Amino acid sequence: MTATPTPAIAQDLAPTGVLRASINLGNPVLAQGTPDSPSGVTVDIARAVGDRLGVPVELVCFDAARRSFEAMTTGAADLCFLAADPARATEVAFTAPYAVIEGVYVVPVDSPVVSVADVDREDVRVGVKEGSAYDLFLSRTLAHATVVRGDEGVDVFVTEGLEVGAGIREPVTAFAARRDDVRVVDEAFMQIGQAVGTTCTRTVETVAFLHELVEELKASGFVADALSRSGQSGAAVAPPA
Repeated sequence: MTATPTPAIAQDLAPTGVLRASINLGNPVLAQGTPDSPSGVTVDIARAVGDRLGVPVELVCFDAARRSFEAMTTGAADLCFLAADPARATEVAFTAPYAVIEGVYVVPVDSPVVSVADVDREDVRVGVKEGSAYDLFLSRTLAHATVVRGDEGVDVFVTEGLEVGAGIREPVTAFAARRDDVRVVDEAFMQIGQAVGTTCTRTVETVAFLHELVEELKASGFVADALSRSGQSGAAVAPPA
């Protein structure tokens, strides 16, 4: 089924006549390049939405998910690409995920931590990127370990000498490969569903259009092709909703 927007949907989603898409360059699996020349699956999906609406697309780039989220809540963007976390769903209406990535831990090479279950202990501090999906998830689910926030989970892990760092599998693995004093805990602590979002103020019809379009792009191979073109093996196309 083809997602076909009405003029009312186009006006609702892009009231200025331009679709302003918030792009998080802080997630290298989903967006690459520079603010002047971004690329990646989120950029491709944003342009596909604009094409279907028949409006131009403005890519508004940020270096962190929390800033991309803020752009939505302050009215600086019409569309975002974020993990569909419950903490965000109070203000953002999400589609089903278009892709799934994994959150993993990195630890000192001699750490006793060998599994996800070993992390949630009173004497363990976990470094996270502030406002990231895994910050929100771990802050909600860790009962004993302490979450320590910074600009990047692996950076605060190193600079503060923490017991554990958290992040997205692909960049965490690349970080660990450059060092001989740390290792990745192979077991994922979470599956991060990446979705398209807009504000909850949009109509039911507008949100349904976005949902249908995302399902269409998954089923047609568009999302898989976009991930392949950007050289990203760290994300999988999400299953049909």
